[in-house]
Amino acid sequence: MNNHIRTLRAARGWSQAELAEMLDVSRQSVNAIETGRYDPSLPLAFAISRLFQLPIEAIFTPDFNPDQESA
Repeated sequence: MNNHIRTLRAARGWSQAELAEMLDVSRQSVNAIETGRYDPSLPLAFAISRLFQLPIEAIFTPDFNPDQESA
């Protein structure tokens, strides 16, 4: 899953540690989400959405692979 968290966080002048504290997760978790190594749980995605005051779809977008067939 792709996301815009790094851009949104930087626009607000927040460090990864500050964002992590606001979300009650580790700084390493924020880094992993920002770099796409970890997809947040649904409750965490909603918390991120509330914090940035944006719909989840404005923050997270699915990876698009044109080689995958749709279900």
